[in-house]
Amino acid sequence: MDYLPIEDHGIIGDLHTVALVGVDGSIDFLCFPFFDSPTIFAALLDANRGGCFQISPRLDGVRAKQLYLPDSNILLTRFLADSGMTEISDFMPVEEVGVAHNLVRRVKTIRGEIEYRMVCDPRFDYGRANHRIELKKHEALFICEKSGMPLLRLRSEVPLRQENGAAVAEFKLGAEKSAAFVLELAEAGAESPSAGERFVSSMFKATLNYWRDWIAQSNYGGRWREIVNRSALTLKLLTSQEHGSVVAAPTFGLPEVIGGPRNWDYRYCWVRDSCFTIDALMRLGYTAEATHFLRWLETRCQELSPEGALQPFYRLDGGKHLDERVLTHFEGYRKSSPVRIGNAAHEQLQLDIYGEIMEAVYIYNRLAEPISYDFWRNLERLVNWVSQHWRDPDQGIWEVRGHAQAFLHSRVMCWVALDRSIRLAQERSFPAPLPKWTQIRDEIYHDIYHNLWKDELKAFVQFHGAKTVDAAALLLPMLKFIGPKDPRWLSTLKGITKVLAADSLVYRYNFEDAAPDGLAGKEGTFTMCSFWFVECLCRAGDTDIARFYFEKMLGYANHLGLYSEELGPRGEALGNFPQAFTHLALISAADNLNEKIAGDQTPRRPRRPQAGFQQ
Repeated sequence: MDYLPIEDHGIIGDLHTVALVGVDGSIDFLCFPFFDSPTIFAALLDANRGGCFQISPRLDGVRAKQLYLPDSNILLTRFLADSGMTEISDFMPVEEVGVAHNLVRRVKTIRGEIEYRMVCDPRFDYGRANHRIELKKHEALFICEKSGMPLLRLRSEVPLRQENGAAVAEFKLGAEKSAAFVLELAEAGAESPSAGERFVSSMFKATLNYWRDWIAQSNYGGRWREIVNRSALTLKLLTSQEHGSVVAAPTFGLPEVIGGPRNWDYRYCWVRDSCFTIDALMRLGYTAEATHFLRWLETRCQELSPEGALQPFYRLDGGKHLDERVLTHFEGYRKSSPVRIGNAAHEQLQLDIYGEIMEAVYIYNRLAEPISYDFWRNLERLVNWVSQHWRDPDQGIWEVRGHAQAFLHSRVMCWVALDRSIRLAQERSFPAPLPKWTQIRDEIYHDIYHNLWKDELKAFVQFHGAKTVDAAALLLPMLKFIGPKDPRWLSTLKGITKVLAADSLVYRYNFEDAAPDGLAGKEGTFTMCSFWFVECLCRAGDTDIARFYFEKMLGYANHLGLYSEELGPRGEALGNFPQAFTHLALISAADNLNEKIAGDQTPRRPRRPQAGFQQ
């Protein structure tokens, strides 16, 4: 079986998990019932052992189209042929409008009389556990033999039969006729929450209204509104309704290099990525989501290590254990192995996260509501830890698995941590060791200019002793470490353009001269770096070329406006999909570029009233 390209998928979700739906009508990836639960469908990682939920129309010469209903996360997959036309509607009701942990699929014939085959073939615990089926005419109960696995119920409007551990249906629908399937989390002995003739139609309407009401709260009224809204809807799908945390991506094991070992598990909440979410959400007016995440972050700061440090990322509920293991029985997407679950990088030292935390808190305190004194006390401990450890070599933003280095980006973010803490303490009159923090902030600043600026290259380099630039430096002017038109920055930007950029596409670093990342092979261009590049060009005054590159990058989205982590040499999606950080960077670049083009004259919807101090 050939693997469908990564980019040939859309996503649906219920704010607890996300399913990937292919243009061929197959759900090839779903962790259930939560983002970080084991998979029940993982055919995207092993076509034979992973499991899938397939609905196939029997049409010759069929052509598939996929689209979202406007301003929603309801996905339509259409199949068009000379002999007929059909569509599958896929969605997951959110808890606010219905019952959580339900996946609804409705197939409808638009034209002609069409035969269909449905196969629901779950494979529990990453395809490692056996199950049995209790079958009724219109219902199948999937019972896993391993304890702790979810009990699944498939409800069907057409008769079911059992075939090799899967529930199968073959049926025919004439024009304007439909059949629905509901896969749900079941409780032993309890009735189905989806019982009732109107469940599917009522949940369809309620889910559609939920998403349209949510996106209507956005205050973005500028250019490229459709792709900005799609990015916002995607970020919302990647957010845990229960905890407020945001997954870096809903998948694991999708390769950064086809056939290579760069395959990671991104189903966790990276402090770095999620803190950038605060800025994106605040730009769009989504204060409630920003508040929910900040509460999650505040809880993590209550759990600081005795020294005052944090992990780079956590489980969605704040769990700290993410032991990395290899699923040796999965062959991997297009035989890209090993397929890993868990992520050993949670044990790394990544100093930059403290700057991202303080930047997010500072923005939130100014634009949403003032933080509490108790939160401040924990932040003070955190900043004091940074004051003592900013010189330590670390693994940095790219989580290198080679030797730790004194990275430019990590140093700059330590400077941000001190700088924003000082500003916040002064604005709120919080007690703080301001003379000490100011001294250390200035020490970091001088260290960066003395040890990470290379006169011979006319650029800030990746780490102490390096001979090359790093795309993470693109954040320097965006974080106000340096002016966007400062001569040193413009020459650094020129170096990044020359060494790392290929038109609008940008690599993270030069593999020949960069810090060893401990892995074989190269990788594709990093899409979020391309959007950082656009924003830097815009801030530097090159608005025309920034717009040109930005609009080129829009062409690298998939057919639904979704982005993976990387792009391959043929423009194919690589890495986990979709990636939150990329969509965050897109929102920031679009907002900045739009304001520059419009001269700040583009009308915005009025922001919702905000609590807190007006600065």
